[in-house]
Formats: sequence, C-alpha cells, structure tokens
Amino acid sequence: MYPKGLSSPLIFHPLLLPSLLSSPSVFSPSSRDRKPNALVQVAVIDPYKQHLVSQACTEIVEANKDPLFLTGVAFPSEYPASPETLVKLTVYDAKDKNQESVSKQLLFCSACVSFLGSATFSVGDLLRAKDEQLTLSLRSSDGVCAAGTVVVSRLKMGEMEEVDVDHITTDIPSQKVKSQPSCCKAQKSLEFIPINLHTQRMRVTCPKKTDAFYDIVTVGAPAAHFQGFKCGGLQRLLSRYEAEKKSTAYQCIYYSPEHTAKAQEVLSTMSLLQPLITSLADQLLQAAHEHSSPGLRDALKNLSDKTEQFVHTLKDELVKSALLALHAAQPGFVSKNQKQTPGSQTMTGGEGGLLQPKHQDSIPHHKEYDEEEWDRVWANVAKCLNCVIAMVDKLQEEDSSKQESVPEQQLADVITSHNPGDWREQLCPLVTRLKECVMEVAEKAKRAMTFVLLQEAACSIPQGFLLQQRRDVVFSQALAALACGFVMRLYAGMQDKGFLRQLHLVGLVAQFESLLSTYSEEIGMLEDMEVGISDLQRVAFKITEAKTDELGDLQPLVCGRRDHFTVEVPLPQLVFQTLPEEIKEGKPLRVFPVLFNVGINEQQTIAERFGDISLQERINQKNFETLEAYYKSLSEKVPLECLPCFQTQTDIKELLETLGQNVVTKKRKNVEILWIAGTICRRLNGIRFTSCKSAKDRTSMSVTLEQCALLRDEHQLSKDFFVRALDCMRREGCRIENVQKNIKCRKYAFNMLQLMAFPKCYRPPEGTYGKVDS
Repeated sequence: MYPKGLSSPLIFHPLLLPSLLSSPSVFSPSSRDRKPNALVQVAVIDPYKQHLVSQACTEIVEANKDPLFLTGVAFPSEYPASPETLVKLTVYDAKDKNQESVSKQLLFCSACVSFLGSATFSVGDLLRAKDEQLTLSLRSSDGVCAAGTVVVSRLKMGEMEEVDVDHITTDIPSQKVKSQPSCCKAQKSLEFIPINLHTQRMRVTCPKKTDAFYDIVTVGAPAAHFQGFKCGGLQRLLSRYEAEKKSTAYQCIYYSPEHTAKAQEVLSTMSLLQPLITSLADQLLQAAHEHSSPGLRDALKNLSDKTEQFVHTLKDELVKSALLALHAAQPGFVSKNQKQTPGSQTMTGGEGGLLQPKHQDSIPHHKEYDEEEWDRVWANVAKCLNCVIAMVDKLQEEDSSKQESVPEQQLADVITSHNPGDWREQLCPLVTRLKECVMEVAEKAKRAMTFVLLQEAACSIPQGFLLQQRRDVVFSQALAALACGFVMRLYAGMQDKGFLRQLHLVGLVAQFESLLSTYSEEIGMLEDMEVGISDLQRVAFKITEAKTDELGDLQPLVCGRRDHFTVEVPLPQLVFQTLPEEIKEGKPLRVFPVLFNVGINEQQTIAERFGDISLQERINQKNFETLEAYYKSLSEKVPLECLPCFQTQTDIKELLETLGQNVVTKKRKNVEILWIAGTICRRLNGIRFTSCKSAKDRTSMSVTLEQCALLRDEHQLSKDFFVRALDCMRREGCRIENVQKNIKCRKYAFNMLQLMAFPKCYRPPEGTYGKVDS
C-alpha cells in the first residue's frame, strides 16, 4: 500500500519496496548486544558507464532484526529505467536515528553508520520475477560471505504529469487550476487566486480486493491575506458595518441584508412572471377565438397558476412598507399631525438667526399615506382573475347546454354556423383589465423594490464597496477550491449510479476542515473563511456536453451574479451520454458547504487558556446543524443503499450524534470533531477539503493522519505499523514535495517548542521540520 499524490513533480515508474530477512551473520558482530537501526541505500548504476547515477534511502527501522521498509524508492523521469539498469542495495545500521542527518552523511562518510551487507540486481531480473518479488543474498564488504537476505517488491505507480509551482494537475480530467505558492499570499496581484491549491489521491491496491482510492483537496485558508487582519475578518467587519448603518439611519433608511436579498428576489420574479402572464392571457383569447374548450381550459389553468404566484410574491410585507417609505421620502409629503414641512429635514435657528436644515434621525412616519391602497391594488389582480375564471365557466356551461338541447342530426349544422368571435368578445374586456392591473401592480412594486436597493447603495458608500471587494476576494478563492473538488468528485463517481442519483436529487456536501487558531491574525482569517464558505451556498453546478474533447473545451465556466453563480462543467461526449437524463437536461446541482474548525498550534493553547474560542464554538455548532439537516434531507429522498460501503459499521446517524456531543463538549483541541466530520463526509459521498494558513504544514499533518486512519480502519493496517506509516508519509511523498514546491526547502515550518503544544498525532518525525520562511 502506498499513497499516490496527484501533485508530485515526477513521473513515477516501478517502485521498489525492500524488506530484510535476518540471518545469524547479517547483524554480527556489532549487533549482538542490541537490535540494529536498519536502513537501505538504493543506488542506480549505469551499465555502460559503470558509475553512480542517482541514489535514495528508505526510512530507518529502529531496533528490529527483521525490518520491513514502508518507504519506496521511485525511478525519476530524468533517468528512466531499462531492463539493463543495475540497482545496488546497501544495508546499514544507523547509529544516529535522525533520518535527515543520516541521509546527508551517507554521501560523504560512514561515521554515522555501520555496513551490514549489499546486493546488486538488474531491473530486468525484477520484471521477470515471480509474484513481482525478488529475493537476494546480502554479501559482506569483501563480497565473499553471505550476510543475510533482502526481498525487493515491485509496485507500478502509473504516470503523473510534471507541473509547475503555480499549477496543479489531476489525472482525472487533464485540467489545470491556477494556484499561488504560500510565500506569495501577500501579493495584491494574486489576491483573488487560491493559495497552494492541490488535489491529492491515495490509491490502495490489494490482490484480493478491488483497488480503492481516497481524494482530498488542500488549500490555504480563503481570506484577504493582502488586505490584512488588523480590524478583524469579514464576519466581524460585516457585523460592525450593519450596526453603523443602523446608527446613521438619518442619512438613509436602513434595510437589512435579508431585506435587500428579498427585494432582488421580488424584482427577479416579477420580471419573469409579468410577461409570462401577458402571453398566457393572449393564449386564452386565442383559444376563445377558436372556440376550443380544451385549449380554453389549459390556457386558463396556466394563467391562474402564474397569476396566483404573482399575487403571492407581492403579498410580502416588505413591498408594502417600502411603498410607504417611498411616499414619505417625496418632497411634497405633509404629515397630518404636522403643519410645518418635516420631509427629510426641519428648520432650526443657527448662527445669526438664519434657519439651518437639520437631518431627521429616524425613518419618516407614514401618517398621510393610505396604507390600504396597496392591499386594494394587488387584490384587484385576484378579483380580475376570478372574473375571467367565472366568465370561462359561464361560456362553457352555455355551450354545453346548447349542444344537449339540439337534436343529434342538427349538431353539425349548429357547430358550423356558430360565430367563433362570441367567446373572445365577452372575455376580451376582462382579460384586458387583468393585464392592466398586473402592469399597475408590477410598476408600483418595481419602484418600491428599487427604492430599497437604492437605500442599501446609499448606505454602502464608500465602506461597503471595500467590504464587498474583500468578500469577492475570499469568495473567489473558495469557489476555485470548490470547483476543483467538484470536478474531481464527479469524475470519480461517474460509474456510480447511486452517487449520480444523489447528485441530482439532493446535491453534495462540501466539508471544509480548518486548523486555524482563534488567536491574533488567524482569528481574522477564520472570520473571512467563515463568510467565504457560507457564500458558496449561492453556487450551483450544471453539467454540459463539450463541443470537442480538446482541453480548452473541457474547462469549467463560471457565470451569474453575486446573488447566484452557476459553474458549467463540460464533459466529453461519450462521458456525457452515460449520465442520467435529469443531469443531461441541465438541472442545477447543489452543494452544501460546511466548515469545522479546531486550532491545534501553540497560539490555540493561548486562546484556550487566556483568550476567547467562542468563534470556533459558534462555527462548529452552526455547521453541525447544517450537516444534520443535509443528512435528514438525503435520507428522505435517496435510499441509504446508494451511499458507499465502508468496513467500519458505525451508522451515520450514530456518527452525527457523536459529532453533536463533541461540538458542545468543553474540551481543549478537540480534534475528534475534525475526525468524525471527515468520516461523515466520506460516508455521504461528499467532497473533502483541508486548510490551514497556507495548506502546507498543519494541513500536511492532518492529511497524512487521515490517510493512515483510512488504511487502519478500511484496509487492516496493523497498529504496529501505524506510526511508522505516518512518519513515512510525512517524510516522503507528496506532502513534503508540496512543501518543497512552495518554499524550495524540504522542511515543515515548525520548531520544537511549537510542536510541544500540538496533539501528538499531529507532530512530524525528527529531521523533517525547522525554522524556514513560509
């Protein structure tokens, strides 16, 4: 078993996994009193030039006479292996247990190690070996005596594309997503681009079972890093901004964000329904002109449905109150209780006896305006519709009675002699009145809702624009990560009918795991991230058929406005044809973003002991409720048999109960919240995201821990190998490569004092961390 990283810059060829079988002579004489700390140095020898070309080391297996090495050695792309390529394995006993120190010193001297034995083989020998394993005899330094046995296993990893620091590549669709390295997060020109966005896949192979794979997306916290966090993040800034708008209501009438959103919704609904009602009314008249009873019934039904929807929209109290406010704001407004002109200002004595205008400090009272006028106006629409319905019923009853009273032999003559214009003439005045009432109501409502939006705009200048820009920056980063994760999840589940059914009936949960602390500037990052993740509720996905299979035609396209975005995901024609009809018809596919945060570093220790963690508690509680509601909706619409099967038998409902208990439990650095939330997400076919400040150090600790937990719980990884596997993943593989790509150094940005505050399972192995510029 070995993790496959989608962000590695190498093309991997056969992977060597050596293990040692001890013999009486391999560890003598120096190891009689102790078990050795074994490691294997792998050297590749050019068969023609007979010199060393490249080399690497396995991990150190401490105090073991029969060690099994978990770290594989891959042939790099610059030296592709051929059957004639020779590989030399040299086994050492490491006196210094520091992996970094030993690896460096092996290049220059052998003072830190003791030679135990060596063996040489060709790649061709390994390729021809039975069961993809090769058993070799270790020889002493003089090449005469046998010193033990080494077994080499071959594992084919598959190809990966070479990528630059500012791109990621997945092997699902061949698409690239723009990303910025962590060291560039304070550059203004890159502030809309996500930080260190990577996809990662762990593939688990087993001879007796189907291969399994686990995907995860890692990204730096979506936040306005360039703008900084001196005054807090979006959540705090928006709350303060709303409070300030209320306190300055004398300059404009304050409407909450909910009212503004409602005004936009009413305007959108009216712009859709008004022309539709007019068109349906004309269809009704056309059916009357043709004397078609079935056509008349169908047209009337459609007209009734849309008109009732129109009336229901306008019954909202916001429309009525906005009309009153608009009337009161007009210059000619005179209150019944005031003889002077109050309007928006009154006259008071100023310097030199001159009268000075004084702003009113509250919303104007609406004493003179007839509050029942609006109720009468929209009620007229319903009355007109009732008149139309009554007339249609009357016409059809009269027609039926005439046909019943005429003998059968004269029926044809009656039908042909009937004047088809009678119905239209009787309906036309009523239908015309209905259209006039609809137009009158629509005009009044449009003025009222536009007034609400203008008040919001007036209150928003200029601070609101700065806040909106910050919100756009954060949302842009979050949206890029979500789109990347959605496309990856879509391709992974293309053959899963249950997943596709869940996708179009309910949607997918997108679970963001955050490791930010609730102290200092990271509070601001978390406040930004909370708003950015919440704003993803306004995003829907739509699957389309690509024009061609060229890379340019397979790129996702974002369209829409701030209140609603649609991400169109083009699929190749053959793939698109396999989808359910609902998805092919362009049904919007929803996502349900949830965020769980647990700080784990030394700053979180300070926050828990001397500061405030209420932000983290509120976020976790709120998003737990969202996740619980999603599961309830899912269980009502989709059979739970559609969800993936896992070895762990814990019921999802039980997992949710445990998560809820952990969310309300007062426990320091309760990382079980993250573990359980991640497990629930995978059980629900969701999309997993992990973040910290730059998605480099703490994120690497979390991702590798999650991968090892999956190997333990789902693939029988022995407890004895858990810690070693965890250290190997952190020392080698795509997480340390991710660090290298970001800061040009293979070191996690931790120091010993910081790590003392980390939960033990989040601490990297010695030699992999140090003081670096991150």
